[in-house]
Amino acid sequence: MSGKGSLSLILTGDVMLGRGIDQIQRFPSHPHLHENYVKSAETYVELAEQVNGAISRQVDPDYIWGDALGILERDPPDIRIVNLETSITESGTYAAKGIHYRMHPDNIDCLSAAKIDCCVLANNHVLDWGRRGLQDTLDTLDTVGIGHAGAGRNRREARAPWIKEVPGKGRVLVFGVGHGSSGVPRSWAAGEGTPGVEYISDLTEQTAGELVERIDRERRDGDFVIVSVHWGSNWGYQIDEAQTAFAHALIDTAGVDLIHGHSGHHRKAAEVYKGRLILYDCGDFINDYEGIQGNETFRPDLMLMYRLALDVPEKRLTEVQILPFRLRKFRLEYASPKDTVWLADVLGVEYGRFGASVRLDDAGKLTLALP
Repeated sequence: MSGKGSLSLILTGDVMLGRGIDQIQRFPSHPHLHENYVKSAETYVELAEQVNGAISRQVDPDYIWGDALGILERDPPDIRIVNLETSITESGTYAAKGIHYRMHPDNIDCLSAAKIDCCVLANNHVLDWGRRGLQDTLDTLDTVGIGHAGAGRNRREARAPWIKEVPGKGRVLVFGVGHGSSGVPRSWAAGEGTPGVEYISDLTEQTAGELVERIDRERRDGDFVIVSVHWGSNWGYQIDEAQTAFAHALIDTAGVDLIHGHSGHHRKAAEVYKGRLILYDCGDFINDYEGIQGNETFRPDLMLMYRLALDVPEKRLTEVQILPFRLRKFRLEYASPKDTVWLADVLGVEYGRFGASVRLDDAGKLTLALP
């Protein structure tokens, strides 16, 4: 799918590497948690084992990616972007909130194993272990050469886009923002000299305009611009009108090429608006929810990876592959044909609300139908 004249991108939603996922790595953090009901991160491993059997400990760094890694290796994309919803730190100072995600810095190889290019950090878990935890996260990502957007050591850094030049194909810019509807506290906003996230309090035309001004200052002719936004509720397929208006405004006034939405625990709607793709919510991609009961009707065990191909220099979408996986034993495996059909039916309904549709061919390949 990649090659001369075509820019290829891989996008996923939330990658949550704390708690149970961290515990099965080679360097687990101290398992003590500060949750109301669960006091040890090992409990999340045990709950998953009750459902699907024993899970190995001290796994190889590439373990969690499972079958997804094969796809990435067989046809490497130009850019790989995830929303990293975990603090990478040994900090013991935790935020006054109910859930805290922390991965030991020595486990950073689990991100490097998938050759992630950019981690979006404007979300409601990156400061779970305080501003020191965010500082450690930034330092660790910088040390291994993984880019980041949406958070920084100060407001200037948090607002700055991640930029990568793809030889012969131009620059890709990623702007990360976190909206309060996803649970990002206003107090987490980066200050002039204070680490934090790029927080937006509303989805008004004025807020869109302020973001547009920043985009216009940074972009050059031929750039491919992505706005990655953490917004919306954890469960349910509802897309607020304000989300749609905000996404449309960014495309109308700044010519943003892609809206990369995330926050919910399952995948939601998508739209092709004026030739630009809006992924309202990519859903979780890796988490430790395997043994948690409730909300089964949403099939949160089914995860999606999105692979986009675009013409260069027109930046016209030529293909959007929807790659389905099932998370089992904290490892991504190919979704079954039955599960793929279920996903195609659900996405058909949700995408249809925005005039989009999906195609499932005889070979089991799932794609977004493009105008």
